[in-house]
Amino acid sequence: MPHLPLRTGYLTEHFADEAYGGLEGYRAQGGYEAARHAITTLGPAEVIAAVDQAGLLGRGGAAFSAGRKWAFVPRDRPGPTYLVCNADESEPGSFKDRMLMERGPHQVLEGALIAAFATGADTTFVYVRGEYAESARCLARAVEEAEAAGLLGDDVFGTGFRHRVVITRGAGAYICGEETGLLESLEGRKGLPRRKPPFPAERGAFGRPTTVNNVETLCHVPHILARGVDWFRGIGTEQSPGTTLFGVSGHVVRPGLYELPLGTRLDELVFEHAGGVPAGRKVKAVIPGGLSMPVLPAGQLDVAMANEALRERGTALGTGGIVVMDDTTCMVRVGCVATGFFRDESCGQCTQCREGTGWLHQLMLRIERGEGEPRDLDLLLEVAGQIEGQTICAFGEAAAWPVQGLLRHFRGEFEAHVHGGGCSHTASFALPGLATGPDETEAPA
Repeated sequence: MPHLPLRTGYLTEHFADEAYGGLEGYRAQGGYEAARHAITTLGPAEVIAAVDQAGLLGRGGAAFSAGRKWAFVPRDRPGPTYLVCNADESEPGSFKDRMLMERGPHQVLEGALIAAFATGADTTFVYVRGEYAESARCLARAVEEAEAAGLLGDDVFGTGFRHRVVITRGAGAYICGEETGLLESLEGRKGLPRRKPPFPAERGAFGRPTTVNNVETLCHVPHILARGVDWFRGIGTEQSPGTTLFGVSGHVVRPGLYELPLGTRLDELVFEHAGGVPAGRKVKAVIPGGLSMPVLPAGQLDVAMANEALRERGTALGTGGIVVMDDTTCMVRVGCVATGFFRDESCGQCTQCREGTGWLHQLMLRIERGEGEPRDLDLLLEVAGQIEGQTICAFGEAAAWPVQGLLRHFRGEFEAHVHGGGCSHTASFALPGLATGPDETEAPA
């Protein structure tokens, strides 16, 4: 089991209790009562209205309204409808969904059961990241317990509502975190994102109407129904209500998970909750929401961790994966890591992404080796701009934004690499595994 969060809220308050992972322990804390109320007393429209009025935004990165997404699913189409729980948590710096699945699997299932009732879904497919073997085992045990107790099956709560949950495993592909790439993989094909429209609500898994929600998104739903819309909207900000789980890693004294209201300031997270930077070093930069989000320099940490505030700083909340870097960190090497990751994880379907991510990585390596030229900095931005917004899915933005953020805030450091013939950050991290291969000896001219 991973370490407990160092700061808990309503999603994680019972995670210190090992029994909470089982059905008996979960029900002792009121578990499945929100689902019972929704299915036996409320109708689907009332459930959707409550989630919409609460302002619950998706916690998987896109921050789209969960209630609106549920309302898109057609109710008059014959045949099955599906719910997909996206548990393919592959964003570097993010590890919140793993904790939710391993310490509170029934919370995930209850949220899914309510969402399925609201959208008319016959089956929930939980697509778990391939590396999350323990998470998949915890969920599978929870499904068995729920089925044995009649909480899943042909007659949920004696209402005639039928629902089953299927756990499926990914194979380690980052692109399958994108919802349509996930659907392709779920159907047994290579995870190549689909063009939209049609959107999954109209034509999703196996050609049927499908709602795709992130693990954490579903976990908020039982609490909204149990405690009310006004309670939920009283936490966080007006545009971004509720809490979220921030995963803090990197150069901090206390790396871990912190459940805090949306709108909590980034500097509070880094210096108060995570204890600041060890060994008397100073913060140099922070990635606020996983590797694909643009970096912020030390002077811009006085920002609320909510999408509306972060957008004003040229970045986004993403998955809430906060990566802290101290003043020994070479930002060009950070660029090498980011571009190398996105080059390797590109599905190759779009030319701009397939070719552009490789060029970005080659340019970064050339600058890091001290072989770069002044024009390479503008070339990096040019290539990133030709990827951003030009691909089938948002992977193009994910590959371009880190490069754009690094040059926006640390261009002087890149220029020093070019004019000084290499890196002066002798204490920075090494780059194992990022040596150039036979096809990477030349960067684009």
